[in-house]
Amino acid sequence: MSDRLPEIIEPLHLADTRGELKGKISLSSLDRLAKMLVNDSGTIDVDLFFGREGRLAKVEGHIETVLALQCQNCLEAVEWPIDCDIKLGIVTSIDQANRLSEEYEPLMVEEEKIPLKNIIEDEILLNLPAFPKHQHPCIVATINNDTKKTVVFDDTSSTTKNPFSILAKLKNTGDL
Repeated sequence: MSDRLPEIIEPLHLADTRGELKGKISLSSLDRLAKMLVNDSGTIDVDLFFGREGRLAKVEGHIETVLALQCQNCLEAVEWPIDCDIKLGIVTSIDQANRLSEEYEPLMVEEEKIPLKNIIEDEILLNLPAFPKHQHPCIVATINNDTKKTVVFDDTSSTTKNPFSILAKLKNTGDL
């Protein structure tokens, strides 16, 4: 089987013929995702199986890649591995999507042919964190008036004061 994947696929036809797509897609070809990356070089390993379960056309498979996202603490690149399973039910209407079992996510197919990269890109976007951060505390050196300061961002050591702690004390003493 070739490592090259088709740009346009017919999901219902692939499901009827029990098709398999295995190969790589360039990160730079995914327009919406590429805008969010520090570096869009690299590829995504794609392994998809199309088939039917009764009357339901389905896509099952796996995608894997490592993305270079921007850490929201230090603004440096952070490697973010994506390793997810795909389980989609191919539907042509909202009514069919509502009848899908919970184990499948709907893949809405309004036309016979769709770009393969759209399926892959949607799955990756769903698996991205809202605020990517390094696993370790980030260290940022800043310069203020010729003095160097080191700022350490560590989410685990934040001591925020609870604004409702006074109410808790009043409740315990019975003064409320």
